[in-house]
Amino acid sequence: MINPMLLTDFYKTIHHMCYAEGMTKLVSYWTPRMSRKEHMDKVVMFGLQPFIKKYLIQYFNDNFFKRDKEEVIKEYKRIISNTLGNIAADTKHIEALHALGYLPIQVKAIAEGARVNIKTPMIEITNTHEDFPWLVNYLETFMSCNIWQPMTSATIGYRYREIIEKYFNLTVDNGEVRRGCGDFSMRGFSSVESAELSGAAHLLSFLGTATIPAIAYLEEYYNCDVEKELVGLGTPSTEHSVMCSYGEDEFSAYKRLITEVFPRGVLSIVSDTYDYWRVITEILPKLKEEILSRNGKVVIRGDSGDPIKIICGDSSAPRDSEEYKGTVELLWDIFGGEINSKGYKVLNSKIGAIYGDSITIERCEEICKGLMEKGFAVNNCVFGIGSYTYQYNTRDTFGFALKATHAVIGEEERFIFKAPKTDKDNFKKSQKGMCYVFKQGEDILYKDELTIKQQESYKDNLLELVFKDGVLIKDYSLSEIRNRLHGKF
Repeated sequence: MINPMLLTDFYKTIHHMCYAEGMTKLVSYWTPRMSRKEHMDKVVMFGLQPFIKKYLIQYFNDNFFKRDKEEVIKEYKRIISNTLGNIAADTKHIEALHALGYLPIQVKAIAEGARVNIKTPMIEITNTHEDFPWLVNYLETFMSCNIWQPMTSATIGYRYREIIEKYFNLTVDNGEVRRGCGDFSMRGFSSVESAELSGAAHLLSFLGTATIPAIAYLEEYYNCDVEKELVGLGTPSTEHSVMCSYGEDEFSAYKRLITEVFPRGVLSIVSDTYDYWRVITEILPKLKEEILSRNGKVVIRGDSGDPIKIICGDSSAPRDSEEYKGTVELLWDIFGGEINSKGYKVLNSKIGAIYGDSITIERCEEICKGLMEKGFAVNNCVFGIGSYTYQYNTRDTFGFALKATHAVIGEEERFIFKAPKTDKDNFKKSQKGMCYVFKQGEDILYKDELTIKQQESYKDNLLELVFKDGVLIKDYSLSEIRNRLHGKF
């Protein structure tokens, strides 16, 4: 395992020599500085707790404090001296940290599951021992690469939930909004750990997932148990290799799958391996009796083409053609259903649709809108959200950064800040001094330019102590976070 003192950027390793002389305290804030996503002006606080448990506590203890001092110093010096030079390879500060035996760091944060306005600081980090102010921003890179993604995915997942809830409220009587979107993104991620972080974030707003490691991740770091509560749910599903194994004899494939392999429960069948419309209009009618007598639901999954047109139909196609009607209307024609109290058609409970390719936030809303305009309830279709949604982001999607705003040098408190004149949109402008974070209506806002005592006078500061001197102070559960995010999950 890598020495944790090497889990940073090269330039951080010399900053202990570069800070103003006499500095005994440094305070920095983690802030989403802007949004590159429409209709997302708040960020979901999520993912700090695993970083604290896994890295600030367990990793530092196992790979630094519990190891022989000479060994970790030699390991550090070997890398730095051969890459930055001997001056940069000073290790007195690291030896002192090892001798101390714990991380002299205090972290305060907004409660996980809260939605925080853009530009409002979400996390405050400072040193608790006057010899280690350099450690505050030394941890920036390590922390940033672990927490920006779960916050980003949780925020995007929440936006999907907003859309699904909006159209459920308009068109659905009794439906499980939590099953409206499933996470299909794992194969598109850069690592298993990234998939865990993002997959866990998705499960704050929905239950459906194909990402098994996200379940274990939530159990390990967020105090939940699949034997006692709904953490996440998978769906038995086929893939193209399964369907191709039968050749083009799709009737035999479907019949065996729904009557022999999975004679009960939900089964999702990918249906575009050869001829999607033929499956719906020729094969499903032949199996209508088997499907309607089956104890469970058969879900037809499209996997290619324009998802809006596949599900809702294509108004430019020949009238009454399969393409014109789309999946949901064709299934209605075959299996029927009922009209709910809101006046929308709901497919027979034995049949349904899912689309899991190329779904975006915009397409999700267009499909919901299209179904509603055709008189169908939105719960006739489930959405599979892939890596385009959850992986196609960066730290700059919401402009996350940890910036120093306050220092104590000698006996003097100083407000320190960043305000580049060349940054015409004030994107990179930081706060000044200590910050007080508060709730105002539905918003979480802040007041800065405070001294330490002034900040302490605000007893309702939403930045709560979560970690201090190597010890976790606050331990959130998944259910607590979900309920905070959604009112009641």
